[in-house]
Amino acid sequence: MSKFKAGLIALIALVIGVVVAVNIAPPGGASKIQHLSMYPQARALPDFLLVDHNNQSFTPANLIGHWSLVFVGYTYCPDICPTTLAELKDIYPELQKIPTDSPIQVVLLSVDPKRDTPERLNEYINFFHPDFIAVSGEHAQLFPLVRAMGMMYSMSESTDNPNYLVDHSSSIVVVNPKAQVIGRFKPDFVVGQLPISEGQKILADMPAIISR
Repeated sequence: MSKFKAGLIALIALVIGVVVAVNIAPPGGASKIQHLSMYPQARALPDFLLVDHNNQSFTPANLIGHWSLVFVGYTYCPDICPTTLAELKDIYPELQKIPTDSPIQVVLLSVDPKRDTPERLNEYINFFHPDFIAVSGEHAQLFPLVRAMGMMYSMSESTDNPNYLVDHSSSIVVVNPKAQVIGRFKPDFVVGQLPISEGQKILADMPAIISR
């Protein structure tokens, strides 16, 4: 074989190698995760006992075997909560198409148990999607759970006021099928705009998150 032919073959092999490297994801697809703020390591959740919108118990067992997108909020929230749930509603059909043995579920974690009864949660969450889950419980259960997720909430005024507001994180937490928190989708904070986690960013990252 001439030196020219050998050089040509080497060049072609190099080009093919570059094309393959660019177009084929590395094992686990981790490099494709662009929007999720991942925690350094998965966080175990504390034991908890909540009640869902069907008045059934909701425990860590309800997170096992699912990828869960968890949003902390409440049904009387005037802006961030309904807008975020609408974002999740829009992308939910596409999320269900992602190949996985652990289906994706959406969970609203209400931190306003005084007003968010199971009946109220049922009416509210079904407005967005019948597959979505809404849960709440006593603050003694909620506080450590929300904190373990890397989130927060607080009553901004006395609950004696029937129209009180609740301050809460606006990120969407990702919980893996082992009931461990792996990170969260954080909204961009822009002056004059609601801090909402964008559905398209979640949809773009979830295949890579699941394949890790």
